[in-house]
Amino acid sequence: MKKVVSLTRRAIEEYNMIDEGDKIAVGVSGGKDSLVLLCALAELSRYYPKKFTVMALTLDMGYKSDYSKIQELCDKLGVEFKVKYTNIKEVIFDIRKESNPCSLCAKMRRGALNDFAIENGCRKVALGHHNDDVLETFFLSLIHEGRIHCFSPVTYLDRTDIYQIRPMIYVRERDIRGVVKNHDIPVIKNECPADGYTQREYMKDLIKRIEKETHPGLRKRLFRAIQDSTIDGWKLDN
Repeated sequence: MKKVVSLTRRAIEEYNMIDEGDKIAVGVSGGKDSLVLLCALAELSRYYPKKFTVMALTLDMGYKSDYSKIQELCDKLGVEFKVKYTNIKEVIFDIRKESNPCSLCAKMRRGALNDFAIENGCRKVALGHHNDDVLETFFLSLIHEGRIHCFSPVTYLDRTDIYQIRPMIYVRERDIRGVVKNHDIPVIKNECPADGYTQREYMKDLIKRIEKETHPGLRKRLFRAIQDSTIDGWKLDN
């Protein structure tokens, strides 16, 4: 956990993600990434020089999951936890009957989460994207869209006056798994019927295979290339 907190702090400081007095909403899906991010930010808020507070916001997609374990975790962390129930599942699968639901679902979730954050006095939303997500998104954009692109560490949404921050861009997924295992983080199983082997999973396997079989150190070089590129919001670390 110390490693995750340290890398999270590094990203926050290098990209000026947090200001004095911020109230930060962590979008808690119930998955490992968002829960570990919540724990890291809650820990950091106790001693970080710029005082900030954290709250956990969960969107129920329509599955009415049991969030009692997450509530217990938030109580332990001293973090306020709120759930908003939506009909996103019904819209995606029952009304529109989307054959490729992920893109529309992500768009609807982002909008609903930003609105939920504003309702609770938060102008910054922390998302659980980690280092592996950065590389996979880069590959997905390159191969499927034919462009050099990736999400930014900090994104300002002028229509809603919201900042999206991604404090775990330096954290490897394997370290997140280690925290979940060693600290008994209550991960909720994904109930989405579209959950399974996705293009993102394919990219994850591809990068792993290339690095293992022919190009050791590929991840570090790819990440540095992203930082050294003209992609909006990225810069070389010190």
